[in-house]
Formats: sequence, C-alpha cells, structure tokens
Amino acid sequence: MTKILYVEDEPFLGRIVRESRNFSVCMVADGAGVMAAFGQFQPDICVLDVMLPHRDGFSLAEEIRRRAPGLPILFLTAKDQTEDVLRGFAVGGNDYVRKPFSMEELIVRVNNLVALARGKAEAARSASDAVAIGQYDFFPLKYELRHKTSDTARKLSAREADLLKILVGHRNFTVARKDILLQVWGDDNFFNSRNLDVYIAKLRDYLRQDPAIEIITIKGVGYHFVAG
Repeated sequence: MTKILYVEDEPFLGRIVRESRNFSVCMVADGAGVMAAFGQFQPDICVLDVMLPHRDGFSLAEEIRRRAPGLPILFLTAKDQTEDVLRGFAVGGNDYVRKPFSMEELIVRVNNLVALARGKAEAARSASDAVAIGQYDFFPLKYELRHKTSDTARKLSAREADLLKILVGHRNFTVARKDILLQVWGDDNFFNSRNLDVYIAKLRDYLRQDPAIEIITIKGVGYHFVAG
C-alpha cells in the first residue's frame, strides 16, 4: 500500500484524498507539524500544498529532499500561479497538480511518481549488488570486476561481462561451448568461436591474482569454471 504524506489545509479536500483508493494517507494541515509526521510516517511520496499555515511547501520540500533525496514530491498549486510551479521544481519537486484538480489526475500522478522512484531504487540496488568470486567482487550491471584486497577495479566490455555471468552461473560445473556462443553471440560459427577463445584468455588474465580461480578448457565440450 502506498503511503502518502498529504499536506493540505483544506479539510474537505484532505478527507476526499484520505478516503480514496487503497492508499494509506497521513494528512497534516499545518506546516509546523509536517517534519514530525514525516519522521514517524515514513511516506512513499509527499503531496505538498504551497500555501500553508506557519511554514510553506517550498521550505518543507527542501528539508524533505535533504533527508530523503530519492523521495517523490508532488506540489499542489493554484491554477494561475506559474511561478509556484517553477519554484517547486527548483527546490526539488518532481511534479505538480494545479487546483482545482480531479481525483483521478492526482491518483495517476501519485502512482506514476511512486513507480518511477521504486524503479530507480531497484536499479540502484541491483547495480550495487556484488557477486563474490574468490578474491574478487563482480558487479554485473556496472560491468566491473574489483579485487577485494587491492581494491583495484577493471571495467569489462558487455561481452566480457556476459561471458563472466555465464561462467559464474555455472560455478564448479561445465558449460557447453555451443551454449556460450549462442547466449553471448547468438551464433556458433567459426568466427565467433575464435572470438570466444580470445575472451576466455582475457578473463583468465583479469582473474589471475586469485590462484584458486580456474577456467578449465574441456576439449570438445566447453569450460569448467572453478572458484570459491
């Protein structure tokens, strides 16, 4: 369930939002109480009115952005206040809705912003996930191979990374040469087969600092990847 911190000093509008769809809504009507509610509620998105008692939406957005750089912020602004829109983006807002607005429009914009934020967060997590290979860490989405002790990093080409992913996925097993060629090159012709030999030699060189790692050629079959 999406958690919305809804900051609005119009009780009727807030009640409509709170009762709509399957959202969990924390409504705050006074700018002075927003940051306390933010810390307790831990929202997935903040919907901020620009004009609020005691503290405006812009200063709130700036503080929220410092605390949670990736959290979506959507501003509510009066229909004729274009300067509000521009300032909202300047302080870190992701989108805005002009009053009066339809509930369907607000819901679509909220869902879109939350989906984008979650997608970015997932991509960041995936990019940072390391696959341990003996003395190395392999970052498949960053195309990077890092030696743990020396902390030296090597950038891999897309095909080097794809080949290493296949070998790591068959760690301590034999993978057929033809299967590698079809997965990485899409064809097992002679030219690609010669390329595979070159790429295997490159990976052996990249991994040479760990003597426990071996890429063993099984003649007529494929490769056996040995790693801790």
